[in-house]
Amino acid sequence: MLASWALLLCAFARGQAARPIVYVAPIRGEIDNGLAPYVQRAVRAAEQAGAAALVLPIDTLGGRVDAALVMRDALLDARIPTIAFVDPRAISAGALIALAAEDIAMAPAATIGAAAPVLAGPQGRPEPAGEKATSFVRKEFRATAEARGRPPALFEAMVDADVEMPGVVAKGKLLTLTTEEALALGAASYRAETLDDILAKRGLSGAEIRTLAPNWAEELVRFATSPIVSSLLLGLGLMGLFVEIRTPGFGAPGIVGLVCLALFFWSHAILALVGWEEVVLVGGGVALLLLEIFVIPGFGLAGVLGVAAILAGLGMSFVGPGVTTAGAVQAAAEVAVALVVTLVGAALLLRFLPRLPFARSLILETGRPERALPFAASPLDAILPGDLGTAASPLRPSGIAEITGARVDALSEGEYIPAGTPLEVLRVERSYVIVRPAGQKEKG
Repeated sequence: MLASWALLLCAFARGQAARPIVYVAPIRGEIDNGLAPYVQRAVRAAEQAGAAALVLPIDTLGGRVDAALVMRDALLDARIPTIAFVDPRAISAGALIALAAEDIAMAPAATIGAAAPVLAGPQGRPEPAGEKATSFVRKEFRATAEARGRPPALFEAMVDADVEMPGVVAKGKLLTLTTEEALALGAASYRAETLDDILAKRGLSGAEIRTLAPNWAEELVRFATSPIVSSLLLGLGLMGLFVEIRTPGFGAPGIVGLVCLALFFWSHAILALVGWEEVVLVGGGVALLLLEIFVIPGFGLAGVLGVAAILAGLGMSFVGPGVTTAGAVQAAAEVAVALVVTLVGAALLLRFLPRLPFARSLILETGRPERALPFAASPLDAILPGDLGTAASPLRPSGIAEITGARVDALSEGEYIPAGTPLEVLRVERSYVIVRPAGQKEKG
């Protein structure tokens, strides 16, 4: 009796171990940047587990083309069977994702197609993206269809209204297929009402189902790469660094700036929107601007090149494959607006932050406290706002000034002041004075 029970238990254990594994990774809602690493992770997890299939239930009206391209490449490179389950629609970018799967299963009354690339118009209305973008996306659809053995012309007609197929779609119309039409034309593999139907058609009934969902990191990428948040991170990052450069010590503005820029570049690097080219351009631009501010008087070629490099690097980080000229110009304009807002915000902070009671606590003190200094009181103690003096050296924006007979460290409000210029004291800091040319109206 005991031997019989042991045999039954062994047989049950072998049956359980032999159960195939099927991963399910639903794709719902807008196709955005956060879904790309999610699909890549789903493919990796299914491959590592030796899964019998990866099923992607799809319900989307489309979204970003660059994110869909990353997902398309992940599915084409997958070493396991992949199945797109269109329930109830795979429109625009969703059609490309479904096309990249090995099988396309469609639920009753489902639709797939209408994949012409569009851009947001002046009033938020979608507008055609232009011939360049349309040609790029059309060939991506054709290449994907060829790789999966599906009729290329059908999927090109979903992208380009100029593609005509007699009896299927007239010229000037985009193609969208219902379930029955897709099955009749060979665009879909089979009809399925539920996941169990798909597993039965693949001979995987009774398989172990492992369902995935976007994790916190992917949700963070999705949040950080949204247009509003991405621009906000960029603006806060640049503003924090600008304020930090213009103030002594290192404190909260620099920390906030570095964190925001790190989050911006990290989230975009995950999506392959940022590479070494963008990092080199932005880093080189910042270096040129620092050279212009602290070494070269005035604002010349180095400053112009620095601004241009920063605009180019940051603009490239906002766009992906297949970008049009209009899209690139729009990205550059968004970055330029962010830079202008950054400079205005930084100027306001530099103007009003020192007057706030908590401002000094935001800057890390350096050196020894005054009461521990072994030498006599500073000549700054005798200088008051409104005192007049002379620039003993050029101020770029820091330098030496002679005020009330004493030579002291001085800092302009950002402009270059030649040596010998009459000066007026605006305020006295702990180790230097803030000055401006005498007779000049105060900024702001």
